[in-house]
Amino acid sequence: MQKGDIPLVTHWARTEGFAPGAGDVGIYRHTDRQGVWVGTLGKNPIGCIAGVRYNAAYGFIGLFLVVPEQRGNGYGLELWKHALEHLTCLPCIGLEAALDRVKDYSTWGFNTSSPTTRWQWVGNDELPGNKGYSEEEVSGLSILQDDEIPSIVIQSYDAKREPSPRPHFLADWLHHPAGTVLALVDHNGSCHGFGRIRPCLLSEGEGWRIGPLLADSPQLAEFLLRLLVKRHQGVVLLDTPGLNSFATPLLKRIGFNEISRTIRMYRGDQPPISMNDIYGLACLELG
Repeated sequence: MQKGDIPLVTHWARTEGFAPGAGDVGIYRHTDRQGVWVGTLGKNPIGCIAGVRYNAAYGFIGLFLVVPEQRGNGYGLELWKHALEHLTCLPCIGLEAALDRVKDYSTWGFNTSSPTTRWQWVGNDELPGNKGYSEEEVSGLSILQDDEIPSIVIQSYDAKREPSPRPHFLADWLHHPAGTVLALVDHNGSCHGFGRIRPCLLSEGEGWRIGPLLADSPQLAEFLLRLLVKRHQGVVLLDTPGLNSFATPLLKRIGFNEISRTIRMYRGDQPPISMNDIYGLACLELG
C-alpha cells in the first residue's frame, strides 16, 4: 500500500461497514510498512489486506476485502496467502472472523477464542442510568487529556494488558489529532485507565468510535465512557472482547445496544493474558 492508496482503501472500508476512523488506514500502514497491501488487476486496485507484525512473536490479519464486482474469482485467496506468508514464522497470529467465515479460517489452522461484540449508542445527551461508581473511586485520580498524558505512562499500562507491547502503534494512535484521548492518573503518576474516541465514517453519515478503552475496573471504565461520550455525541461505536465478562453488563446498563458480532481466532498459542481490563479494542483490523 502506498500513501496514495489510503483514500481509496478508506472508502472501501466505509462501504463494507467497517466504520473506519479518521486516519486509521494511514496508521495501519505506518505500523508495518511491509504488511499492508493493495491487490491490483492490471493497473486497477481491486482489494486489500493487512498482515501486520507487531514483533517477532505476534501478528494480526485484517482489513481484508475484495470489491464486490471482483468477488468469486480467487483474488481474495491470493491476498490471503500473501498476508499469511508475511506472518508465517510467527508463533501466534490473530484475526477477527465474520460469523460465516469461521469454518473457512479453521481450515488454515485458526482456532476460535471468543466473540467480539460491536455496541452502539445514539444520542445527544449524557449516557442514561445511575452512575455505577462513587465519587470516592475517582476523587484521587487526575483526568489528563491528549498531550498532557506522558507517553510512557500509557505504554507501560497497555503493555501489561495486550498480547504484545505496541509502542509504535500507540504513539501514532494516541497522538493523532482527530478525537480525544483521556487518561486517569494517580498522584504517583501511575495510570488506572485510558481511552480514545475518534470520528469515523459510517456507511451513511459519520459517527464516533471508542478504542482502545482500558481500565482497572468496570467503575473506572464507565467513568471514562461517560466522559468520552459527553464530549462527542451522536452515533458512538465500541468493540468489546468476549473474554471480558464485565463489559456486556456494563454496556447494557448504560444504554449501549449490540449491533453485530465477529469471532476472535488465533493460529498458534493464544496469548496468555487476561482481558478483564480491556473494555474497547482499538480496531478490529489490527486487533
